[in-house]
Amino acid sequence: MLQDIIENNKKYQPGLSIDCVIFGFHDNQLKVLLIKVKHSKKWSLPGGFIPVDQDIDTAAATILNHRTGVEGIFLRQFATFGKTKRNENHFDKETLEKLNIPEEKGTWFNQRFVTIGYYALVDFLQIVPDSANTHDIVEWIDHKEVPELILDHKEILEKALDCLRTELNLMPVGYTLLPEKFTIPELQKLYETILDKKLDRRNFLRKITNIGILKKLDEKKNNVAHKAPNLYSFDKDKYEEVLKNGLNQGW
Repeated sequence: MLQDIIENNKKYQPGLSIDCVIFGFHDNQLKVLLIKVKHSKKWSLPGGFIPVDQDIDTAAATILNHRTGVEGIFLRQFATFGKTKRNENHFDKETLEKLNIPEEKGTWFNQRFVTIGYYALVDFLQIVPDSANTHDIVEWIDHKEVPELILDHKEILEKALDCLRTELNLMPVGYTLLPEKFTIPELQKLYETILDKKLDRRNFLRKITNIGILKKLDEKKNNVAHKAPNLYSFDKDKYEEVLKNGLNQGW
């Protein structure tokens, strides 16, 4: 992609880029999708430059697919990052040499870039990254064990996590992240993992029940050591209605 930009940089919007924060949840683990160019010691968020003939939402999906092989997920735009020196010296002489980019042609990359952040929350077992770019390593990494990141990507990641946590107050989550049948403790653990804090069991049950998106099933969970808890499922129609209208509560 970089070589294409060198030869055809007029095809790309100057001074504007996109970075994607893809969170993955499964079995009480919250991870983030990161990439690393093989010559680099630091990791980064999947990102890239915007073709002038694409809307930015389309470009975000295109960039994510190109860098990670991931497609078909809904990306939310959450913030813009534009400190004056955010990408200063990122493509220094040594980096350009490793990328086989002549120094005189590397000036395009060293202009000031404002980046638009997108994020998503998915089941990381359902999303298997596979970069088409052989120079990239793509991995799911625990959000609490994120290694050193390039540029201001740590700030972008932290902002996306804040937005994800705020989203829990505005709309329900879990429909695509839990099995078809689940227990209230399993649903509560999903919220606790994202929020990174313990929630009162009775208070959580009251709030989640009042939303009206759950159906209590005439079944109990099997193979548990203690008293078998009831199983629930999401009411798809009511879930989508709440997604449309939003919530007004806090966790």
